[in-house]
Amino acid sequence: MTDDRNRPVRVGVVGLGRFGMLHAQTLRGLAEAELVALVDQQQARIDHAYSAFPGVPGWMDLDKAILETNAEAWVVATPTETHVCLTKKLLESGRAVLLEKPVASTVAEAKELEPLVKGDSSNLMLGHILLFGSENRALLSEAKSRGPIVYIQAVRHRPATSLGRSPGDTPFELMMVHDLYLVFALVNGLEPTRFSAQIHRASTGAIDLANAQLVWDNGLIANLTVSMVTPPGMSDEGFDRFEIFGKGWAAKVEPTPRPIQIWDDKARWPIGLDIIPDPAAPSGMLADELRAFCRVLRGQSSVRIGATYHDALVILRWIENLRRAANST
Repeated sequence: MTDDRNRPVRVGVVGLGRFGMLHAQTLRGLAEAELVALVDQQQARIDHAYSAFPGVPGWMDLDKAILETNAEAWVVATPTETHVCLTKKLLESGRAVLLEKPVASTVAEAKELEPLVKGDSSNLMLGHILLFGSENRALLSEAKSRGPIVYIQAVRHRPATSLGRSPGDTPFELMMVHDLYLVFALVNGLEPTRFSAQIHRASTGAIDLANAQLVWDNGLIANLTVSMVTPPGMSDEGFDRFEIFGKGWAAKVEPTPRPIQIWDDKARWPIGLDIIPDPAAPSGMLADELRAFCRVLRGQSSVRIGATYHDALVILRWIENLRRAANST
């Protein structure tokens, strides 16, 4: 008799854009998972996936895929406006879901999933990927052991050419959300008491810069900035920095660019993110996130702080507060 706790999790992927394909490539190489299904509304993407993943069936209809595949869990890597509809369908069918951030466009929409999510969120884990990066795991560990934090500063900058690639999202939910769930984990979910924010708009009217401040009753201040204003010669991955200042200590991580950098006609980051979907040995934060998801489904671990559905609701509420603050200035 086989031990189900050690059996690979049968996983399907919904959404075969850039990140959905990275999920599929990574799952294909993990011992903890078996890639068994692919879904996308575009036939051309499914045809491309057939060549990349021979033998893995694809569908354009999720309902049909649910009925015809033996997938017990799904990764949802589709545009934000489709997250709740697709996730609700999967949860209602008894499948578990790893949902890419953010959970939804609004808290009200996200709360539609609440009746379907288990108390420990073991059937719905959020793809808050930075929580699984090695440098951020070390940062969280150091912060926990070193004591009170008094100031957090984070910046994320992308080239102006990336503006408009995700027209339904503002920089708050598209980019700042990453730093917000890292802050959430650092403060162990403690709620800020004050929110303020400022935005800058490009000539097209789109928001190309967002600056936010969160303040806690214990005196902690976090200042977060994201932008799409760097010159076109910058790598598409831009650059990121996250700094913490505590009582008698300080720490800094610079996850982007990674150690290898190349320049030819423009700057390029060959490992823009710590994601290496090597079919023989996937590594990096996406592989660790998917391994963690599989362990949760097999009852070997719980969803870590910052990646539960309930944590995602809190972070989405923070984003709504910041958007309101920005619009009031």
